[in-house]
Amino acid sequence: MTHPFFNLYTHGFARVAVGVPRCRVADPAFNAAQTLALARDAAARGAALVAFPELGLSAYTCDDLFHQAALLDACEAALRTIVDASREIATTLLVGMPLRVQHALYNCAVVVSSGRVIGVVPKSYLPNYSEFYEARQFSAGENAPVDAIDLLGERVPFGSDLLFQASNLPLLRFHAEICEDVWVPVPPSSFAALAGATVLVNLSASNVVIGKSGYRHQLVGQQSARCLAAYLYTSAGRGESTTDLAWDGQALIYENGEMLAESERFRDDSHLIVADVDLERLSRERMHTTTFAQSVRRHAHEVARFRVLAFDAHLVRERALPLERHVERFPYVPADPRRRDERCNEVYQIQVHGLVQRLASSKLSKVVIGISGGLDSTHALLVCAKAMDRLNLPRTNILAYTMPGFATSERTLQQARELMRVVGCSAHEIDIRPACEQMLRDLGHPYAEGQAQYDVTFENVQAGERTNHLFRLANFNHAIVIGTGDLSELALGWCTYGVGDHMSHYNVNASVPKTLIAHLVRWVAETRQISESGAEVLENVLSTEISPELIPSSESGKIEQKTEAVIGPYELQDFNLYYTLRFGFAPSKVAFLAHTAWHDREKGRWPERADVARNAYTLAAIKHNLGIFLDRFFRQSQFKRSCIPNAPKVGTGGSLSPRGDWRAPSDGESVVWLEQLASVPDQ
Repeated sequence: MTHPFFNLYTHGFARVAVGVPRCRVADPAFNAAQTLALARDAAARGAALVAFPELGLSAYTCDDLFHQAALLDACEAALRTIVDASREIATTLLVGMPLRVQHALYNCAVVVSSGRVIGVVPKSYLPNYSEFYEARQFSAGENAPVDAIDLLGERVPFGSDLLFQASNLPLLRFHAEICEDVWVPVPPSSFAALAGATVLVNLSASNVVIGKSGYRHQLVGQQSARCLAAYLYTSAGRGESTTDLAWDGQALIYENGEMLAESERFRDDSHLIVADVDLERLSRERMHTTTFAQSVRRHAHEVARFRVLAFDAHLVRERALPLERHVERFPYVPADPRRRDERCNEVYQIQVHGLVQRLASSKLSKVVIGISGGLDSTHALLVCAKAMDRLNLPRTNILAYTMPGFATSERTLQQARELMRVVGCSAHEIDIRPACEQMLRDLGHPYAEGQAQYDVTFENVQAGERTNHLFRLANFNHAIVIGTGDLSELALGWCTYGVGDHMSHYNVNASVPKTLIAHLVRWVAETRQISESGAEVLENVLSTEISPELIPSSESGKIEQKTEAVIGPYELQDFNLYYTLRFGFAPSKVAFLAHTAWHDREKGRWPERADVARNAYTLAAIKHNLGIFLDRFFRQSQFKRSCIPNAPKVGTGGSLSPRGDWRAPSDGESVVWLEQLASVPDQ
């Protein structure tokens, strides 16, 4: 048996499907056969449930044929065929059909699993406007005088108040509504979500007219977002009558406002879409969004009326079942170029606006910033330049200082000089080595006696001396110090505490991860935000090895101190940070997601650099680097985050400010996270 780690159901996912079968009007036997073929396909792919269109067994466009006994009898016979066949089909089916109940006809969703009907949900709202005339044939669900019906020789729960709970997957609770139900101001699924439904299913027919496809996206996406739920939407396709209408067979699967799957419209054949819904993510969003629980209490009367029906879901657990869900390697950076540019523009504007407001409220017009020639200080300088432009102040009000130390390379020093030149700020250079040597002598450090002891004290003397200079320069020039450290460094504790790069008067980068900063710098270069001639300088910065440059290089000039060799690749650690901070996922799930995203060698490096091979990571490497992240994040570094400077939050991925998204004890342990990580196999 495959290790459970490699199965999506181990990690709080559920595979779901939506089928669009080809149909024939008033031919239930044919329609049942098409439905079963798609159900078998869904089961083969490991789906726990599959939904089909409204009135799919009869076809939606039967009109007054719905009052013909022969058709209704044939629909029940077709349902019998589906129920019997479901004994050998390892998935739960939701099929649409007309049903007679107490001398009335109802448009119903029938839930079938393992050879039995679990429950029947009638349509709540019947459209009787424009091209719709449903009230002519059907009764609304609320008019039903019973809460159970006799169907195929069994007593079956009946009503719009049914929730279906998987006994063997606690987070899978689904609700069914039908077409018009989601088009009304307060859909039944809204209350179902408050009653615990994580998956909302809509059996729709939905004819097509110009613009309707886009509106369906808005409708389904917003309902899934408001309800913090997954939403499965079906619609009728080829075979429905085109006497007066047309049909496109659009099927959609959304999760909390994000589209996971969409069918190809206007297809001639039966087809299926499949997606892996993250039930745990939905549950955690509801837990995090405390107003969700407030809504549950406010609508307690509606919530209390729901009946919960337990069933055993068909879950493929005996074999590997990898995600069929795309997991972005860079969760902070959209893969789509257009969305990425929009994200960069918005983040940049947030950073600039934050600094503009801070300067205005402080009644100051100058900033002091240290420029290393590396990525973070480069972007912080770009933010300062745009802020000065916004304030109609000269860029010379940016007092920029590059401060070479014992390990500063000629490359980064030259990049710092060029960067300050193209930005047009006041450029200064201070050699901090004499001040550092004096400090080391005062400490009695072996380096002062000629010994090559490059310990943490040696490193932090340089970092502290730089920041000390910056603060005194700010005092002297009536300015504020702009911090440059990013979110990734704060998460990993990769900064010198106190009077070091940890501290500033205002930090524009503190909630921006390293992977996003790289794309921001590239975006500024490509869009000529700062200078027409600065693109080459920025490209040089992007291609520079990340290093604090605090330990002298070897005689060959090779950089000895490589940041990612100590704390792990930023591309992986930003991935780990996102899913740990944003969702609080267990390390095993973070590793599963990372393995899904990173185990293949395909495009993806931040940003695209010709000098770096496109990366792939083994599960062992993912586990190792996640271990580094967990210990540094939970045990080693919180005391630094407890007293960080003010900084604007830029994204929903979170910040680490103790005044915002993250409050944690400085003396906490990492043991429970590391123990849970140990359950992950090495390969």
